[in-house]
Amino acid sequence: MVTLNQNHFELFNLPSQFALDAKALDESYRAVQAEVHPDRFAAAGSAQKRVAMQWATRVNEAYRTLKNPLARASYVLHLRGIDVGAEDNTAMESAFLMQQIEWREQIEDAAHARNAAELERLLDALRAERQVRLTKLGASLDSHADQPAAEAVRQLMFIERLESEVDTQLERLESA
Repeated sequence: MVTLNQNHFELFNLPSQFALDAKALDESYRAVQAEVHPDRFAAAGSAQKRVAMQWATRVNEAYRTLKNPLARASYVLHLRGIDVGAEDNTAMESAFLMQQIEWREQIEDAAHARNAAELERLLDALRAERQVRLTKLGASLDSHADQPAAEAVRQLMFIERLESEVDTQLERLESA
């Protein structure tokens, strides 16, 4: 039975850790969603329907958070009392700052040259970089190296934004 004081992991009866069995998450999500789905309360009073809707919303939000590795990492850090500070903490190691400048210049150059192949190559490189960093992030979280993990989350958020920029540039080229 689900209760209000459960964190996302407890809600789905999963260990509170970054490494996650995606199949177990999906199965647990379906079971919990079946328990709280508003359709089960169709004949109930309006207050019960409202509570069921709130629960269904909470379950969906928890599922989306745990399904997304970056959101899950941020949530694990949150549970440990660590604020990732993505909105106001832009301090990153200088090598990463130089790399992001280089990536941005490559995106601008490829977009200006209308070079879809170069944008695709860059997108592949960014995705590969994201995977490497996600693996390192998992290791940091597993070893409770929370501050390096928080920095890794901020870096990964930046990489995701770059991937989105490349996708946008590719869409522009395809629609032109």
